[in-house]
Amino acid sequence: CLNLLRRARLAFRAGRTLKESFRQFQLDAVVRMLEEHECDFVDALGRDLHKVRPESTTLDECLVISEPLGVVFIRGTWCSPVQMCLVPLVGAIAAGNCAIISPSDCTTHTAELLHRLVPFYLDNECFHVILAGLSDLPEILDLKFDHIFFTGSREDGSKVALAAARTFTPVTLILGGKNPCYVDQHCDIATTVQRIAWARFHNAGQSLVAPGYILCHVDVKARLVQALKCCLMQFYGPDPRESRSFGRMVNMEIFNRMRDVLWRSGKVAVGGQVIEAEKYIAPTILTEVTESDPIMQQEVFGPVLPVLTVDGVDEAITFINKQEKPLCVYAYSTNSKVDGNTKSKHGIGCHEKYSDFVIFSGLAGD
Repeated sequence: CLNLLRRARLAFRAGRTLKESFRQFQLDAVVRMLEEHECDFVDALGRDLHKVRPESTTLDECLVISEPLGVVFIRGTWCSPVQMCLVPLVGAIAAGNCAIISPSDCTTHTAELLHRLVPFYLDNECFHVILAGLSDLPEILDLKFDHIFFTGSREDGSKVALAAARTFTPVTLILGGKNPCYVDQHCDIATTVQRIAWARFHNAGQSLVAPGYILCHVDVKARLVQALKCCLMQFYGPDPRESRSFGRMVNMEIFNRMRDVLWRSGKVAVGGQVIEAEKYIAPTILTEVTESDPIMQQEVFGPVLPVLTVDGVDEAITFINKQEKPLCVYAYSTNSKVDGNTKSKHGIGCHEKYSDFVIFSGLAGD
């Protein structure tokens, strides 16, 4: 079985199943198999289950009717505390469900605002907001909802999935991860760094879909780092601490974790300043980062961007495929071959925009 699993994974990563013509051919082959060996299947089912021919070969037509599930539980996240409560709520309402919303207890002001406002705008019997911590979730989930929508860390997501499994409750998990960003030697550096810098450093890097690390072609590393430095100056001025456009860590726990990871990884090329009293970490670019550094071993919810080098798109894809599946993948190149290779070899769908593209493997946050 292990050998078959490896073969199937290799075939999937090679993109064998992506073309519509391939899938259509395989489906036609299933029908041909049944038609050409109908007598064999009838005989086998007769021997196994004593089925008669009419029971073995009759197929009914199916009609699919979409109906609301019932009452949905929505747990939001602190890094997008409004969006990741209200976006799932919109879906629940549109599908005809009732919902109970539980905002993150890390963002207390936002949670209390939702708790106060929702009853004034939405039906008070169908839609509710509760104030609860992560420690309360096991007890809440045991109440048996009809669907659970959870946004958060992989560790907490696994606990939610286990709790939901006890009551056979379907779950939608939007989990964090390390989102790769490949920068090819053929790209518009000025446009690339503006998009990367905004995506990584807005909200002080506290975003589920922020680029987690850069894999840049070795030939453009120096230019890329210098361009990022200039871009950060343009965005936040000579001292980001004084900028009204740059945020802070949500709490001391997140601040301490991010500071410790920063100090134990790579070499600071830009930024690196921290002020504990303000929960402030400057927008930081790290170079000389290795795959074993702490910054590469965990999710990064902070304004720190590690830069690693590769020899080309194939090496980047190999590196990415060795890691846990990310929420999204970013690639920047003016070379259409790089674009196509990354899409097909990484094996997930994509959304194109201008000369770069973003590959989403789940619902995105801010």
